[in-house]
Amino acid sequence: MQRLQTAIVRLTEGLPRAFWFLWAGTIVNRLGGFVLPFLTLYLTTDRGFSVGQAALMVSLFGAGSFTAALVGGELTDRLGRRPVVLASLFIAPVVTVGLGVVRPVALIAVGTALLGFFVDLYRPAVSAAVADLVPPEGRPRAYGYLYWAINLGAAVAPVAAGLLAQRAYLLLFVGDAVTTFVFGLIVLAGVPETRPAQASHGSRESLRARLDVIRREPLLLAFTGLALLFGTVYMQGHVTLPVEMQSHGLTAADYGLAVAVNGALIVVLGLPASNSASRWPRFPALAAAGVLLGLGFGLNALATTLPGYALAVVIWTLGEILGATVAPSVVADLAPVAYRGLYQGVFGAAWGLAFFTGPVVGGWVYDRFGPDALWGACFLTGLVLSTGYLAMARPARRRMLREEGTA
Repeated sequence: MQRLQTAIVRLTEGLPRAFWFLWAGTIVNRLGGFVLPFLTLYLTTDRGFSVGQAALMVSLFGAGSFTAALVGGELTDRLGRRPVVLASLFIAPVVTVGLGVVRPVALIAVGTALLGFFVDLYRPAVSAAVADLVPPEGRPRAYGYLYWAINLGAAVAPVAAGLLAQRAYLLLFVGDAVTTFVFGLIVLAGVPETRPAQASHGSRESLRARLDVIRREPLLLAFTGLALLFGTVYMQGHVTLPVEMQSHGLTAADYGLAVAVNGALIVVLGLPASNSASRWPRFPALAAAGVLLGLGFGLNALATTLPGYALAVVIWTLGEILGATVAPSVVADLAPVAYRGLYQGVFGAAWGLAFFTGPVVGGWVYDRFGPDALWGACFLTGLVLSTGYLAMARPARRRMLREEGTA
């Protein structure tokens, strides 16, 4: 019992009460993330869409998510963190249930785009709130904990969703809506407004002036560009990898087992990695993440069996853990206090855009030049990522020290 208490103290020390409400709410919300994993299946089986039509709807979800990152980031700085989070978490359930009951194709299209928007509108606000609540040295740990919470829910939600879908697809939408609403209640009860007082000046600037700041921020733009490359490679695990495994005689069940290694590793290693992250130098850790990502996907060129593909998943998952733990902290460290929401929104938009670039670029290379060319390109992209992160280290460090002094 004493050891358990000591372990809990080590896990929780240094992070404020409001953070733990965000963390608990994230787990609840992600445990009910039923709709997106089954959206294509719902549209093709229950609504009679073709595969192409269903894929278009999923793309509309991605478009909504991409827009939400930018709009949510700007609103976070102007209105505050709490109003944006609450608006997202209380409007999204209405849209979710609405999407589950509408029938016309046009309404489903609009509902899917709105769902992508409101489901992800809160993300820049939560990232900015963590930057407000946690000092720079503790941010990798805090963001790592949230990342772990997201993946814990993502590992469980598809199983629960499958059981609900056997009864009625509408239960997926209702269950997703309820858990999102509960997250809103948790924020309402335990998360106050965190926007610092010194952020008020920047929030009153015109949108053009604020966008000019972003355009004159080469470090953020370069870092976001690297995130887009990272996300484009990462998406191959969900787009071209199953096709490649099938070409070697492996089944969908085999692919499911290989990808399950990803979720299991994150759940097992996520918390230890988060607790160690404050001791990692930011950009060398990201450089290592790039190498691991490229190496893991590059090994697919040699793999022909389930163990071979599973080993590749292990390697790129280690890169994912490193990158997801450290990258949001870098954005928070670079951001002026009045721009924390917008900076996180711009960074998050890169991942939304990767939702499009990953399938388009990966599919084109795979079809035009073959799988070996794709996996070789992924390996080279990992090396580019590593080089880019190392090149950013010195100027970013100078900028971070300046921002710390200003704060």
